[in-house]
Amino acid sequence: IEVDGTSHLTMARELQRHPVRHTVVHVDFQVVRRDEVMAADVPLTLVGEADAVHRADGVIEQQLFSLTVHATPARIPHGIEVDIAKMVIGDTVRVGDVALPDGVSTEVDPDVAIVVAQPPQVTEAALLTEAELEAAAEAGEEAGEAGEEAGEGGATAPAEGGEG
Repeated sequence: IEVDGTSHLTMARELQRHPVRHTVVHVDFQVVRRDEVMAADVPLTLVGEADAVHRADGVIEQQLFSLTVHATPARIPHGIEVDIAKMVIGDTVRVGDVALPDGVSTEVDPDVAIVVAQPPQVTEAALLTEAELEAAAEAGEEAGEAGEEAGEGGATAPAEGGEG
């Protein structure tokens, strides 16, 4: 940024957007030195398709959306990509599994999960509405009553036929 004819190396620390138009309303800048190691939150982006998880009706659940890294201003990445293409149900990608660029480190515990491949969580019954559940229960009761009546009718019909 240039202020009063003097250039300063800065980083945007906070960005505020209009809630409806999503245009930038306000930016807070921080003056930094080129050789100073600083902390920054970097977004994590999932890349690839977890076909094995999708074929098994599983779900990819992203649990960490940004990672706090430490680096000089020139080395801070714009984003970190996490490849999920080879994931199968039960797999977890952790912070320690992600390769950070040279000169970039993090103090986040390497065992913290970024992405988890979950098994299916919803059953068909859970997808039915309350009205559909009641209709299915009534249909089951009617089928049970019809079966009982058929059983009684079946027992009496041969007896009546045998008498006549």
